[in-house]
Amino acid sequence: MPINHFSNVQSMKIIHLPSLKLAIVLGAAIGSVNAAVLTPSSASTSLPLHHYLSVHMSPNQQLIASIEGDSSLSGGAPTIRDLIIRSADGKNISTVKLPCGRVKQCWPESPAWTPDSGKISFALRTPGSHARSLYQVNADGSNLKKLLAFNGTISDLLYSPTGQLAMLATENATKELGAVEAGAPITGDMDAAPPEQRIAVLNKNELQWASPATMFVYEYDWIPDGSGFVGTAAQGDGDKNWWIAQLYTFRAEQAQLLYSPANHQQQLANPVVSRDGKSVAFIAGIMSDFGSTGGDIYTIPVAGGTALNVTPKLPSSATSIAWSCNGNLLANVLAGDQTQLVDFGNGITTNGGTVLWHGQESLHGEQTKHTDTCTSGITAQVHESFTQAPEIAVGEIGKWHNITHANERNISSYSVQSLSWKSDNFTVQGWLILPDNLASGKKLPMITIVHGGPAAAVRPGFIETGLTRSLLDKGYALFLPNPRGSFGQGEQFAASNVRDFGYGDLRDVMAGVDAAIAAAPIDPQRLGIMGHSYGGFMTMWAVTQTNRFKAAVAGAGISNWQSYYGENGIDEWLIPYFGASVYDDPEVYAKSSPINFIRQVRTPTLSLVGAADLECPAPQTQEFGHALKALGIPSSTIIYPGEGHAFREPATLVDREKRTLAWFAQYLK
Repeated sequence: MPINHFSNVQSMKIIHLPSLKLAIVLGAAIGSVNAAVLTPSSASTSLPLHHYLSVHMSPNQQLIASIEGDSSLSGGAPTIRDLIIRSADGKNISTVKLPCGRVKQCWPESPAWTPDSGKISFALRTPGSHARSLYQVNADGSNLKKLLAFNGTISDLLYSPTGQLAMLATENATKELGAVEAGAPITGDMDAAPPEQRIAVLNKNELQWASPATMFVYEYDWIPDGSGFVGTAAQGDGDKNWWIAQLYTFRAEQAQLLYSPANHQQQLANPVVSRDGKSVAFIAGIMSDFGSTGGDIYTIPVAGGTALNVTPKLPSSATSIAWSCNGNLLANVLAGDQTQLVDFGNGITTNGGTVLWHGQESLHGEQTKHTDTCTSGITAQVHESFTQAPEIAVGEIGKWHNITHANERNISSYSVQSLSWKSDNFTVQGWLILPDNLASGKKLPMITIVHGGPAAAVRPGFIETGLTRSLLDKGYALFLPNPRGSFGQGEQFAASNVRDFGYGDLRDVMAGVDAAIAAAPIDPQRLGIMGHSYGGFMTMWAVTQTNRFKAAVAGAGISNWQSYYGENGIDEWLIPYFGASVYDDPEVYAKSSPINFIRQVRTPTLSLVGAADLECPAPQTQEFGHALKALGIPSSTIIYPGEGHAFREPATLVDREKRTLAWFAQYLK
């Protein structure tokens, strides 16, 4: 069926999109597609965005190692990735020649400098395989040698000050780690012990385990004297149990509990040991996904004791922390629409901190922990905004200068405005982005995009080729709210959707829609809504609660919290948010389930999900689509084989973009 006609269909399709022969596959899946249609529109840049996936400054601060590559046609993460070594002034560059070439791809990961800055060790991954190898290369890119072949995943390489190489390793891994990755087939003995990610130390080309075999370690840091580690861990399934992880010290495969959140109402992230080895700092707060970090900063003695909240009542969210060269605690903080770098002093007293830098940009710097020599206070950051493409910058905090220029020709002229509005007792923030082809007196259709999480936030990031840019280039305004439950306004705000999913947060979103209409030439009769994960739930929920949206696209949503509880692979996250299990309090789950209000839907809705999604399993999307079809609501449901919660395949991303654009074009005209 041709794509320009499919939006009248009430259907469910499971489509097969192998990554090769893209135009042919799309033609088979959704009708005849002219290859030219796959290119970005004329208003978009035709250049791929160059991504800097990680950046690591050498201990002597003379060199920078980075993993980078160009985005695919669909946007998304690079499918070809290089390990690059640059001098700190950017003048000398070398690319490490990997042992795989361009036909058989392999990806370098987790580079770590030796303490003397002479070598870099890194893991090497072949996409599609769960095995890793360890390699090491000289600082000038020469003399690549293999240190270890391992049947499992390896990540988070980290040298101790004395030169021992540690890492997180999962022997006999059955999938890529993380709940957003595609899940392994659900077969066999469901009570069998899962593979555990453990701390390991490389010793004479063999791994020596440093944490227990029954515990999954999420993040860790060396104790500087090399005697052991501090890390967050939980027993059992690593995808499921991060929400109940506790802080431990690890020595000789033994774990000693250091900090346990009361009733597991906090999640822990980013543990870093002070340079004198006496204290460990970490972030604690209500968080809905591993890797999406926000909360207050705590410290506790490594020897044990009482944890101190260094940032009580902080009206913002710490998102990463590190100990500075002078022993102070530095944090990357999200404060409304501002990113801040804040100095919180010695970490043993409560204070408001000193803001060293702030701006409407996002910074992606490394956590150097213990390996820098602290001679000059120079840091390396990847920085970007909605209209400024990412580049690596080097310098003292707030005095950075770009040493890369790969994206200089990627220029965006979209209009970006930070909005704030009142909703209940909150002042809520969000972003309004307008296309650059505004015609005088012409009102625009607007798409509201609700972020995932819910504990996350829309932060400035360059709008590259892909769905977001295509929507703007087609003439849509985009509204990106940060409703209650988001990071950026402190712990009270982040926890304000507890036992209230879909109610206060939807009020925040709808009040923000009105604020956007008041701020720009928006047509209130041509409003759409979309989102993925929690944003997918909010999309499903919104169309059951209001008819203001004329079209909706729900990605990896949740239609029925009661059935979802037993279907997903991460049910521990629900307890902090709902206050009890579904078996103890089914009503709190029922009141926020879109399926219970399904007869109120009038909005044409496209729903998409990955068949191997652990976080928001495909049956949730299937149930929602089935109900819409039965009730005669224009709808279409797409399930992508092999995809997990995060869509990875370029063909999937292209297909999602084309279907979404066609859906909004059909119903928003």
